[in-house]
Amino acid sequence: MAEITAALVMELRAKSGVGMMDCKKALQETDGDISAAIDWLRAKGLSKAAKKADRVAAEGLVAVASREDGKGEIGAAIEFNSETDFVARNELFQNAAKAFAQKGLEHHSVEALHGAELENGNTIQAEVTNMIATIGENMQLRRAARLSVDEGVVASYVHNAVAPGLGRIGVLVALHGGGDKVALRELGRKIAMHVAATAPLSLNTDDLDPAAVEKERSVLTEKAKEEGKPEAMIAKIVEGQINKFQRDVVLTKQPFVMNPDVTIEQLVADTGKELGAPGLHLAGFVRLALGEGVEKIEGPDFASEVASMMAPKA
Repeated sequence: MAEITAALVMELRAKSGVGMMDCKKALQETDGDISAAIDWLRAKGLSKAAKKADRVAAEGLVAVASREDGKGEIGAAIEFNSETDFVARNELFQNAAKAFAQKGLEHHSVEALHGAELENGNTIQAEVTNMIATIGENMQLRRAARLSVDEGVVASYVHNAVAPGLGRIGVLVALHGGGDKVALRELGRKIAMHVAATAPLSLNTDDLDPAAVEKERSVLTEKAKEEGKPEAMIAKIVEGQINKFQRDVVLTKQPFVMNPDVTIEQLVADTGKELGAPGLHLAGFVRLALGEGVEKIEGPDFASEVASMMAPKA
């Protein structure tokens, strides 16, 4: 058997774009023959997957899952991306998203989730690689989040749902405290719908990113100067506007969309009193919107590319 050197592995990696361990295995299976190793990788779908890895995947689905855990509950949300919405309607893709969300109940990070083992024995990362080869599009398990409470509920809501627990926006809301779980879950679902609509930046004022506050303060200060406000009054004017900004983006301070006369904080407190659970409070929330933060690259469509290729050369 030929010696599988590091240089040989690196050469195959450069030609195929596949990971080092897969390249080494391919060379071992083909007695060090580079051409045969490339064919082996293609047969396994690995080389095909690697070639698609640089294509933008901004479509797909957000999936949510939850389960009871003693007096409390655990909830998970994941974002599983594809290149096109068409693939997101594929049953194989949807079933995978559901399975990944279920595994998310056991893992605290997307990195850990990649290595989680599914019922078929594959890790999630390996399953995604196989799906890329089967379906023919780049895919990525991009984000995952998990919330838990030792008493209370983790409610969920999916906006633009294509199936139960699957859609384009997924929200988890953790309510900590006693009281009837059915009533708590209904409250949590309403707050989750509110979160889907308003996209708050933080749970409480203290959790708000100081950089976001300072950026807003800078913008408001410049605006006040441009409007010719008296220099001595600008700081006071801006401080009032900052307070309003915080009310707009902090979940507990926001007016409830279904009843703007009460804030979310008041809604939770009032419900806690009604249920005989005065300590009821919001413990956290997660909002995952499909493709959020992904830079979509606009380019010529397929017909334009073909026309360009077929046009006579000057």
